[in-house]
This record gives sequence, C-alpha cells and structure tokens, in this order.
Amino acid sequence: MSENAGPAEGAGRKDKDGADITVVHLMRHGEVHNPEGVLYGRRPGYHLSELGRQMADRVAEHLAGRDITHVVASPLERAQETATPIARTHDLELATDERLIEAANVFEGKSFGVGDGALRKPDNWKHLTNPFRPSWGEPYVEQVVRMMGALDTARDAARGHEAVCVSHQLPIWIVRSFVERRRLWHDPRKRQCTLASLTSFTYRGDKIVSVGYTEPARDLVPVHLLAGAKPVKGKSKAFGA
Repeated sequence: MSENAGPAEGAGRKDKDGADITVVHLMRHGEVHNPEGVLYGRRPGYHLSELGRQMADRVAEHLAGRDITHVVASPLERAQETATPIARTHDLELATDERLIEAANVFEGKSFGVGDGALRKPDNWKHLTNPFRPSWGEPYVEQVVRMMGALDTARDAARGHEAVCVSHQLPIWIVRSFVERRRLWHDPRKRQCTLASLTSFTYRGDKIVSVGYTEPARDLVPVHLLAGAKPVKGKSKAFGA
C-alpha cells in the first residue's frame, strides 16, 4: 500500500468482477482556536479558527467533483464544523458517529509546550510508564476497533461511491498503521496526518485494497504543525489533535 498515493481513480463503480469499489476518506479537522495552548482532547467548546474554516472550505472545494454520497463526523465541534462545508457542497445531511471521536487522554486541559509543559511535572510521570498501550490514555487497540467499525459503517453507507469521515489525528494515524501493518506505538512527531488532510481507504467489496494520503490545504497549515517539523518553544503539535 502506498503512503503517498492519492485516492483511487474510478471510485463509485464496480470492478470487472462486479465487486463494489468504495472510497472512504478519513479527514482530520482544520486548525482550532486555542489561545491557551492546551491539549483539548475530548473537551467541548473548541471551535475552528478562521484559518481552520479556510482549511475546511479548501477541502470541500477539492472534493467537489468527487462521487461523495455520505459525510459523517466526530461529535466534537471542530470535526462537525470541518465536515459541514463538504456535506453542503454535496447536498447531504451531516451524520455523526461517536466512534470517530478523539482518543481519551489524561492530560486533557494541560499545556504541552516545549520546555514549559505538563511533562516537566513529576505528578504526571506516573502516566508515562507504558508507551506501548499507552498508559496516558485510550489503548491503541481500542482505537483500532472503534475506528475500523466507523470505517466499515461509512463504507456500507456509500457502497460503490465515496464517503468522508472527519476525525482526529491520533485515531486516524492508529487505524492507518493497523491497516498498513505497522506497529501501533510510534513517535507522535512522525505522524503523517496534518491538519485537514485526507487518508483515503479504497475498498474492493469489503476488503481494503489500498491507502492514499493527500493534503489539499497544505499551504494553509502552520509550518510547525507539518509532519516531521521540529518542535517550537511555546507551541505543540498536540494542540491540533
């Protein structure tokens, strides 16, 4: 499976053997207004910034010509707001799936700025004992189970066409890692899942046959939030989870 291939051409059809070809795009939400610089996680009340709304509109334009018949989002405001322009463009009702929600994390509401964040406090170290599970939040395996369920439901809703599911960075990266048979524990700085990106799963019938990745709004993404960017003091990739 290619890490950099775009969504499959010819989606919304059957192959020569009569199997449905369906594409499910897992989209990460746009930039969030977060002046306090905290890890907001599942906390309510975090909305897209003006730049985040531009990202959402950009992706809606990018997908305008696609055969999208189903749009669904995490219940969190930032995901709903990101999905809305896409649903509107295709004259679809926006659905909600709780399984697309952000991963639970004990550090919600805390700062993770480089050199001045929560990891410097000894009281938090007890949550860092097992990076393989991980010990600070929702187990990776549980994220795989719920995200695969959400993908399968979207696939069934859009069989022979395309679906868009708006979710969050960690769950998207974890389910992609599972599908591409990589280990689930990883360096968060190396996730290929930037703001407003599309991780696209192409199904032949019920089976995923390829995974693609595109960044339609890459030019709008702050440099320190791109995959592989070096940390900047006072800023954190965790903010845009």
